Amino acid sequence: MQDSLLSGRNVIIEFYPLGHYVKVSAMDAQTLTEISIQGPVSAPRETLKHNALKRLEYVLKKKGLIS
Repeated sequence: MQDSLLSGRNVIIEFYPLGHYVKVSAMDAQTLTEISIQGPVSAPRETLKHNALKRLEYVLKKKGLIS
């Protein structure tokens, strides 16, 4: 991600289909912080990945782990 606070960090992303939805989990390997989002199976993977990374960034900022 360009201009992201997550640039240079090791983030693990997992896609898990659940019927008509897909669960996307993203985990920051340095802090072991993990988030999950859900979206429709028909959504592009890049969109789901982007949304998961933005949520992870938000959570890390809220916890004061990144600035």
